Amino acid sequence: MSDPTSQPPGAAPQPSGATPQLDMPALVLRPLASGDFQAIDKLDERAFGPGRFTKTAYRLREGVSPDLNLSYVATIGRMVIGSNLMTPIRCGDAPALLLGPLTVEPAFRSRGIGEALANRSLDAAREAGHRLVILVGDEPYYKRLGFKRTPMGRLAMPGPVDPARLLYCELVGGAFEGISGPVSRAL
Repeated sequence: MSDPTSQPPGAAPQPSGATPQLDMPALVLRPLASGDFQAIDKLDERAFGPGRFTKTAYRLREGVSPDLNLSYVATIGRMVIGSNLMTPIRCGDAPALLLGPLTVEPAFRSRGIGEALANRSLDAAREAGHRLVILVGDEPYYKRLGFKRTPMGRLAMPGPVDPARLLYCELVGGAFEGISGPVSRAL
C-alpha cells in the first residue's frame, strides 16, 4: 500500500512543511465519491452537532455541490473517519474555494488526519489551477497550512462570522491582491 501522505506527482511544495507522518497503515486518503455524502453527514453530525446548520459557512454551501476532484475522505476499510470538502464560491468578483467542513471522527483526532486531508485538497486545487481558498476556522491550526487572517473589511460573509476566524490561502502568489467584497455562492 502506498503512503497516504505522499504528494501526487507534480504537486507544488506545501507552504509550511510536510504533512505529518500518519501512523495508521490501514488509513486511505481518497477523492470524495458521491456515495460518501451520507457517511459524511453522519460524521459531521457527531463532530459538530445540529448547530452546524446555522453557521455562515454551512449556509454558503447550501445548494452548491463540493468539487469531487478537490474534496477528500479518509477511510479505514469501508468506514469514513474523516472528510474535507472544497466548494466553489466567489469573493467579490473573483472565483475562490471554501475549505470545509474539515471533519475527523472524534476517536481519530490529533493523529494528523485533518491536516493530511486539507493538504491533499489544497494540492489538488493548486494543480487544477485554482488561486484562492478561504475558510472560517482557528488561525493557529490553519496557519501551518498556509492560511492567513483576512484583513478587516476586505471580505463580507453573508452572515455573522468572527473576523479573526476568516482566513485565506493563496495557492498562487499574489492571488489575494485586489480581492474584496461579498463572499457568495458560485452557482
